Amino acid sequence: MAAESRDRPPSGALMGQAGPRRPGEPAGRPSSGGMTTGLLGFHGQRTATVRLRRAARGGSVPVRVLLLHGLAGATSVWRSYEELALDGVEIWEGVLPWGAEGDPEWSVHDDPAEHVERALDAVPGGVDAVIVHSFTAGPALEVLARRTACRGPRAAVVVAPFHRRSPGNFTWDDALYYLSGFHRILEEGLRIGTGDRVKPALRAAMAMRVRDRIGPYGWQQFFGAYLRSPHLDVAALRLPVLVVAGTEDFAAPPDDARTLAGALPDGRFELFEECGHFAMAEQPQRFADAVHALLSEAFPDRLAEGTAVPRPPVPPAVHPFPQLHTYAPEST
Repeated sequence: MAAESRDRPPSGALMGQAGPRRPGEPAGRPSSGGMTTGLLGFHGQRTATVRLRRAARGGSVPVRVLLLHGLAGATSVWRSYEELALDGVEIWEGVLPWGAEGDPEWSVHDDPAEHVERALDAVPGGVDAVIVHSFTAGPALEVLARRTACRGPRAAVVVAPFHRRSPGNFTWDDALYYLSGFHRILEEGLRIGTGDRVKPALRAAMAMRVRDRIGPYGWQQFFGAYLRSPHLDVAALRLPVLVVAGTEDFAAPPDDARTLAGALPDGRFELFEECGHFAMAEQPQRFADAVHALLSEAFPDRLAEGTAVPRPPVPPAVHPFPQLHTYAPEST
């Protein structure tokens, strides 16, 4: 472990980048919370990178956790979890090309699963557990299903996934909902990140600008990953997976998360009441407690704190968006 720690970069250093950063591209951590005005900047990053967010504060063998944000997300959405994480957890964050520091051109040619694979392989010493949000959940689960047990991770937390078990569950109404209402999902991220500091009208305009920056190819990557979700090899996912959903999430239906957890060999389902798409930011203490219970169960020899809780039963799923037409996008 001593030799490995010498090879580890200092906090904020980038690892796994395919080439040098372009002139003027910042290497530091985004300072804004959630999805904020920083999204409107353009830094030109076309490949996945990882950086150490917080070293472990105790224990000789830390549990390395990699955090992966969603589409148009920022790594700062994990700030609350960083503050609440157990001392024995070493936190790494992935900076993905579809995030706040990304180049929208990634969506024209790239496979998001390849970027997730690159991020997992870039963490020195390997990833013990991964926590992944929203759009990135689908590609991440595809990667985990392909990896052997010796390559890790050994546990996963999936927040607000987009997942259905049958191709027949998709309709034209679903495509219309996500095409015409895509900006609403982005606006919700801005609301969580900025709170009352930005007026609703300005926030709506910002969301439209973010949507335009993502572009049709970015949307196609999002919905394409959703359409592939029924083909996920759930049987190959032998690791414990905690699936978290919020009852008020209008972007990723809670039944998507329930369905996914029920299909996994070792799936656990947590439904947060009065919570939307960003459980880690909206209910950080409950989120941290749920993560700690999973990690303490998966790594009892490394995490002295935290206790595992009984796994709740997975209720039967119902069809997502049973009355999709009632979710008409609001005008801006």
